[in-house]
Amino acid sequence: MRKEISVPLTDHAPSTTSPSAPVSASQHDIQTLDRVVIRFAGDSGDGMQLTGDRFTAESAVHGNDISTLPNFPAEIRAPQGTIPGVSSFQVHFANYDIVTPGDQPDVLVAMNPAALAANLKDVRRGGLILLDSAEFTKRNLTKAQFDADPRTDGTLESYQVVQLDLTALAVGAVEKFDLGRKNSERSKNMFALGLLSWLYGRPLEPSERFLNSKFASKPVIRDANIAALHAGLAYGETCELFTVRYQVAPAPVPAGRYRQITGNQATALGLITGANRAGLQLFLGSYPITPASDILHELSKHKADNVITFQAEDEIGGVGAALGASFAGDLGVTTTSGPGMTLKAESIGLAVMTELPLVVIDVQRAGPSTGMPTKPEQADLLEVMFGRNGESPVAVIAAKSPSDCFATAMEACRLAITYRTPVVMLSDGYLGNGAEPWRIPQLADIPRMDPGFATEPNAKGADGTDRFLPYKRDPKTLARPWALPGTKGLEHRIGGLEKAAGLGNISYDPANHEEMVRTRAAKIAGIVQDIDDLTVDDPSGDADVLVLGWGSTFGPITAAVRRVRTSGERIAQAHLRHINPLPANLGAVLRRYRRVVLPEMNTGQLAMLLRARFLVDIQSVTQVRGTPISPVQLCEVLRDHCGQAAAEGAESPGSTDPTPATAPREAR
Repeated sequence: MRKEISVPLTDHAPSTTSPSAPVSASQHDIQTLDRVVIRFAGDSGDGMQLTGDRFTAESAVHGNDISTLPNFPAEIRAPQGTIPGVSSFQVHFANYDIVTPGDQPDVLVAMNPAALAANLKDVRRGGLILLDSAEFTKRNLTKAQFDADPRTDGTLESYQVVQLDLTALAVGAVEKFDLGRKNSERSKNMFALGLLSWLYGRPLEPSERFLNSKFASKPVIRDANIAALHAGLAYGETCELFTVRYQVAPAPVPAGRYRQITGNQATALGLITGANRAGLQLFLGSYPITPASDILHELSKHKADNVITFQAEDEIGGVGAALGASFAGDLGVTTTSGPGMTLKAESIGLAVMTELPLVVIDVQRAGPSTGMPTKPEQADLLEVMFGRNGESPVAVIAAKSPSDCFATAMEACRLAITYRTPVVMLSDGYLGNGAEPWRIPQLADIPRMDPGFATEPNAKGADGTDRFLPYKRDPKTLARPWALPGTKGLEHRIGGLEKAAGLGNISYDPANHEEMVRTRAAKIAGIVQDIDDLTVDDPSGDADVLVLGWGSTFGPITAAVRRVRTSGERIAQAHLRHINPLPANLGAVLRRYRRVVLPEMNTGQLAMLLRARFLVDIQSVTQVRGTPISPVQLCEVLRDHCGQAAAEGAESPGSTDPTPATAPREAR
């Protein structure tokens, strides 16, 4: 169970000193740091995800801002001790607002040579590397593709290396529980957690509560893990391997009740809340797929909150059931990733034709085909925009952070219900699995929404009798009536064949088809009246460069922009939540800047769309590595663009409009 904590109002950051200046001294000097990035890495059976999650919870309870990046192999069980089998969990905690899980780990806990081989390239020079020396056998070194022992051949000379026989220490700590050698060795992750908790002043109580709950039915396992946890802390205090301990003060945050939340959990809670505010039952029709499955898992726990979950036989069955639920008066939702979006395309087209609410959550991963199932990417944008037969526009929105998945999921519900349309919410593996603090909103502060079910006829026949026109449209939203099956007098046809305007009868008339195609497109385009203008963060007001982002690039872009501004450059930032339709003022914003830079975890999909739409020369920064964009590398790219924009301005000092004079009027 996640612990919720109350945080008092704090409107100033704690004072800090340089990491090189100790603030107090006892048996161990204590140095104050602003931020730390730790990566736990080991074999997929070493419990690294659990260890990282527990350290994150401890940091959250301590009051730090946190951001995490779990990284695990796609294979169900890769060969033990090999690089493909390495699992890692990175946590960034700080005394200020952070937006990424960190670029370079300050600390690497490597449980075996493969973990060291897979992660060493990322560790900052001078960083701390904690090794389990028991695992550095000749056999394991060979598995990890080391020609020589990296501990002795100079590979690690640029780092602070601490070698411990973690395996033996953990086995000794739980010896009295008679678990056997194999089970005893499994407690070394808790020993390492205790040691790191001591080193960074983390409280152990959250992890103790977790272990008491998780292993309540297995008291011996529970007590052994708690013993290993405390043994690790005691070892840090007495081993004299560390002359310094570190302290990261709590972060200043608004008053409220907070909890640690992943993007997938936030999405699930946002869907529940969106349906609740509309007074609807939530129906999830889904098929398990990485990295979206946790939404299904989370929603399956909420039957008491008017939620029905249906695990279908395949992706097609899942979306079909969700659409059927919407026809019946529920809020139909389906969750998937890229391969599943392809399979759901026909049914999403059916939702476009029937004009029923449908929320589709796409937690993107690297492709094509099966691709890299556990690695994030943003390459489904063109698929969700255009990957259906015929003219079949849908609304598309994207979350920017794990906690933002809550608000974005609620927005998807609102748009689907209001406009009677499929809405695709884009997340990705980086957001879905990552965690950060989330301020729990008050339900009373979230406005209610009327689904507006049709309850009576809405027209008169030629003979003056009442009749129901299932495709008579709301003059503002162009949405058609939502009539529940069985409502007397509101019987109507439904299906995938083209509808006669207003009547809803099957029609093959060319003029009618054109009218309906353009009307459905106008309905989606009309959503622009119901969304906010794009907000630009431009502190100086005279920046030449705008960095535009969407989805999970928000964190890396924000971190990079902060660094660029620190060096004195003037640079603006804006981030899109609504991608179809785009905010009404986007074109004006893009033309305001001499240079627009758009980083994406794809080969430039949104950049292509914006170039075509606004005839603006978007500078595309792309990456398709299955990893988040590096803020450090992006910072250098942005500095280059600032320099080039300044040079261009010096060449034409009399002009503030970067658009060529020969451009068409509508593009200026």
